[in-house]
Amino acid sequence: MERLQKMLAHAGVASRRKSEQLILDGKVKVNGKVVKELGTKVSSTDTVEVDGVKLEKEQKVYHLLYKPRGIISAVTDDKGRKTVADLFPHIQERLFPVGRLDYETSGLLIMTNDGDLSFTLTHPKFKIDKTYVARVKGIPGKEQLRILERGVDLEDGKTAPARVKLLSADPKQGGKAIIEITIHEGKNRQVRRMFDAIGFPVQKLKRERFAFLGLHGLNAGESRELTSHEVKLLRVMADTGKIGS
Repeated sequence: MERLQKMLAHAGVASRRKSEQLILDGKVKVNGKVVKELGTKVSSTDTVEVDGVKLEKEQKVYHLLYKPRGIISAVTDDKGRKTVADLFPHIQERLFPVGRLDYETSGLLIMTNDGDLSFTLTHPKFKIDKTYVARVKGIPGKEQLRILERGVDLEDGKTAPARVKLLSADPKQGGKAIIEITIHEGKNRQVRRMFDAIGFPVQKLKRERFAFLGLHGLNAGESRELTSHEVKLLRVMADTGKIGS
């Protein structure tokens, strides 16, 4: 027996938090009856429906995607734009992204149907590193970079301390710089807003790493299945915030 919201998350319906909201909204039935209690427990023999659709248990799948620019980090888009789900036509299971990269940002994105793992990987309390490389307009000085390192005041709160490294600087035509920045939060368009706040807008942005995972061997638009060991390490990080030995 397991809690209904956990079962929904494990089945890839949504993250655990969103699964809880589906239950509270009366969109989930167990054995033909609407259930709105979050503590409800179900077994493998129970029939579960979400929005009138019977839940079929899926095998868990995990993929690492090199998301190109100009792709939406979503399963569907009401404007008809191409989504990351469209890059997996050969996968029968319903995949969704772990967190998001904005439309113009490229880089590493985990795709899975494991809602429970997705929820814990994106929860800020575990402080899982995400490393980006940004090309910015202008060349920040040491003091501006220290502001990023200490945390930037944004409209939705101050960012946590970041690790920042100036990779290169080109003074031609007004100047531009390539900067590596590592954060563990996931505020909306956070990296872009951090650089805007210090006066150096991002011209191009790419996520290079998520935790211990990188993009080695992949071109934009390509993906690979995560190994069982990589999935195990992600689970350890989701549970403890650390990589086990």
